[in-house]
Amino acid sequence: MKNITKSVIALFAVLALSCSVEDVEDRPVIQGVDTPELVAPENDKSYVLLEENADDVAERFVWTKATYGGDVEIGYKLLIDVKGGDFTKAIELGGTSGATQIEVTVKILNQAVIELGGTPDQLGSYDIKVVSSLAGIEKMMSETPLTILVNAYTGLIPYEFTDWYLIGAAVQGDWTNNADTKHQPMFRNGTDASKYSFTGYFSAGNFKLISKKGSWDSQLGRASATAIELNGNAGEFTIATAGYYKFVFDTTALTYTLVAYNASAAPTFSTVGIIGSSTPNSWDASTALTQSTFNAHVWSLDILGLVDGEAKFRANDKWDVSWGGKTAFSGGGTGDNIPVTKSKYTIYFNDLDGSYLMIPNQE
Repeated sequence: MKNITKSVIALFAVLALSCSVEDVEDRPVIQGVDTPELVAPENDKSYVLLEENADDVAERFVWTKATYGGDVEIGYKLLIDVKGGDFTKAIELGGTSGATQIEVTVKILNQAVIELGGTPDQLGSYDIKVVSSLAGIEKMMSETPLTILVNAYTGLIPYEFTDWYLIGAAVQGDWTNNADTKHQPMFRNGTDASKYSFTGYFSAGNFKLISKKGSWDSQLGRASATAIELNGNAGEFTIATAGYYKFVFDTTALTYTLVAYNASAAPTFSTVGIIGSSTPNSWDASTALTQSTFNAHVWSLDILGLVDGEAKFRANDKWDVSWGGKTAFSGGGTGDNIPVTKSKYTIYFNDLDGSYLMIPNQE
């Protein structure tokens, strides 16, 4: 009986395979016939973009319908590149499913121009093309680009904060002071920009803080047992015994505390990542941060491009341990989604208290 059953199963498998092969052979081959070509706006049209009009429509781009050898639904993507570019690194301005026109806002056009290396407040030339496709394949691109002239604004995120970096024998990076050294920044309070804190490991030795890596001009240091000073030659804090400490200071009140912290019960995670609608993988997967070799509870990421949306931090690519906050750029200690504005960021995170610092990289 078992042998008969196996024979029947094998027969059906052969028939199924035969049908599949025939279906493939009989399937019509759909080929591109006419590429989509832009017909509006006119060639060499100029745009002066203003930040106060960011949400307004900059232009409605219109193109001819692509044709393929069959009645199919066609998808389109509108791309922009520098004048004379080969579109291998073009930026997408938007897409449609079937429609042959799309409205592009001032903000989207401006961001694309800035990402392509455009100089703010200077007129630059850019090429626009349309790509058509069927289910992401059988792509055809415009043969002739449409050229536009764009005067963009900076598009920089307002960031009127001071970041303070630990420097010295007691902290990561030692006394080396250049822009590339991995100095640990303090975590700024999300609702009071004058208050900073850092909970973490310190070696025995001295340290102070600088506000700009690579420069000694602006320093923060010890003035007394409870007071700080801000000048070009600030005093040093002293760590007598290596271990974990909580360091807090207020740049308005000019006060500080530096006390021992018990981290013996704190878990050490194998990975911590950032996740959310603003991140490259949205809510589907985390983007991993790099664990500090000096302090196992501190994580960072040099530069990550984020879009408008939200983000959180989580451990071990799971949701049983996660952190968030209510405020952009810095904060922590809540389970809320962190609001994010599109930019490239340098990101720092502390898993001891959930503090985060996201500094927009606006160069």
